[in-house]
Amino acid sequence: MIFDPIYLIILLVFSVIGGIVSSRLHSKFKKYSRMPLSSGLSGKEIAELMLQQNGIYDVKVLSVPGMLTDHYNPLKKTVNLSPAVYSGRSIASAAVAAHECGHAIQHKAGYFWLQIRSALVPIVNFSQMAMQWIYLALLFVGFLGNMFNFALLAIVILQGVITLFSVITLPVEVDASSRALKWLKNTNIVSPGKEYDYAKDALKWAALTYFVAALATIAQLLYFVFLLLGRRDD
Repeated sequence: MIFDPIYLIILLVFSVIGGIVSSRLHSKFKKYSRMPLSSGLSGKEIAELMLQQNGIYDVKVLSVPGMLTDHYNPLKKTVNLSPAVYSGRSIASAAVAAHECGHAIQHKAGYFWLQIRSALVPIVNFSQMAMQWIYLALLFVGFLGNMFNFALLAIVILQGVITLFSVITLPVEVDASSRALKWLKNTNIVSPGKEYDYAKDALKWAALTYFVAALATIAQLLYFVFLLLGRRDD
């Protein structure tokens, strides 16, 4: 199963597509990172201002190492920005910082999809770990007959959880970007016209990475489901 040509093709196709989108995202981020923001604010200042204007005072804005490692941690209530975003005074830093604050606003508002996504995190972590152990067992030990069917059923369930998580992530990310762009526009942090369009473009490519990831998990789930159904028909 692991070395099934169809499965390998699925992995290869989405790896290539994901690589292209990721490369494009990095290219866009570098391009817009070189474009100074007319308001002159840093990513840290933008994040703090957006949080304050939305009545959020218990979320800290922190700098974390890496590139495009920006994220919101709902458990620790921290907006974590990469150095280029935290200290940057560019269109890219404005877009990313506002996007992460969009998640903090979702958290405060009790945004339904964010709540579901957060609740699924430990289940998804377990599912990913369990699937690795099942793959190893299939690779080195192997299962026969009903045992293989049981293992395949377990994979379908676990992959289903991972797929659900990936799909739910899409509205969470799109909504955060929508909140970010609306705030950036209303506050004139980015000027109307090119600055706004560039910020929107940067967030669009970031969202596409999640879209491709969701399609990949759906394709893998369908493969396992058809494989399971095919074995039941034998």
